[in-house]
Amino acid sequence: MPTNAVGDGRRPDMLVTAAQLTHSHGDSGAGPGGWALPVLIAAAMILLYLAGVGRLARATRPWPVARTASFVTGALVLAVAVSPPVEALTGGDPRGHMVQHLLIGMYVPIAMVLGAPMTLLLTCLSPGHTGGMARVLRSRSVHVLAHPITAGTIATAGLYVLYLTPLYTVSTDSVVVHHAVHVHFLFSGYLFAWSIAGPDPAPRRPGMPARAGVLIVTAGAHAYLAKLLYARAAELPPGAGHEPDHIQQAAQLMYYGGDIAELALATALFTGWLARRRRDRARRISPTTPPSNFRTAG
Repeated sequence: MPTNAVGDGRRPDMLVTAAQLTHSHGDSGAGPGGWALPVLIAAAMILLYLAGVGRLARATRPWPVARTASFVTGALVLAVAVSPPVEALTGGDPRGHMVQHLLIGMYVPIAMVLGAPMTLLLTCLSPGHTGGMARVLRSRSVHVLAHPITAGTIATAGLYVLYLTPLYTVSTDSVVVHHAVHVHFLFSGYLFAWSIAGPDPAPRRPGMPARAGVLIVTAGAHAYLAKLLYARAAELPPGAGHEPDHIQQAAQLMYYGGDIAELALATALFTGWLARRRRDRARRISPTTPPSNFRTAG
């Protein structure tokens, strides 16, 4: 295995890989018209979110700036991930696909989840509508789906199915399948990030040790898949026909890029846990002080 191989403790040369991608695929498809849908998606999400923030501000209930910045960043990164230049990088190159999948399936969900959009919505809704949302969140189906084990299984299984079956090859030939994979990655990644460290309320969420354990197991499964792709670069993904060294570089991107995202999620988990401990201690000292509606979820 080369000296920069996955698992040897050294990071791959990301700048060289990015340069190779840009040189190989250029800026094809990056015309102004191709930006319309990504910009529309990002603008719609940001405007809806800011409308909620503005409504709270008019009611003299300030919303944390950090949460706004996190959600807006996630929406902008999502627009970049599906933009023409990034789509051009995926044309027949597994490294471009991997960069796109990391952005859509890991980085965007974490940023959006930390923006606490559900808490913002619940805070803005009228009491009647809030009750309906609360009943949905307490339903058994949401409880099962939002459990960290379920969410982690869905997110991880999607990766294994994509790269160990012909689905990857199908997604490179079919635009519909290509975008369906993106939708799955986005929603499964969001579900997992929410179940592990989301400040939004979650039904009967297990304690911090259980969530940390699921995160560790999921990170291990993610790393194992990256190593498997590296070791069997001549065979995987089935039928893809990519150059083995390109598959190995994509596997390195998965390994190290996933590490960074999982570290960010672990940081959010422990930061949220410490914040809750501080709030609980403050309430015990001053039990008559009512908590803020949106801070109780964080």
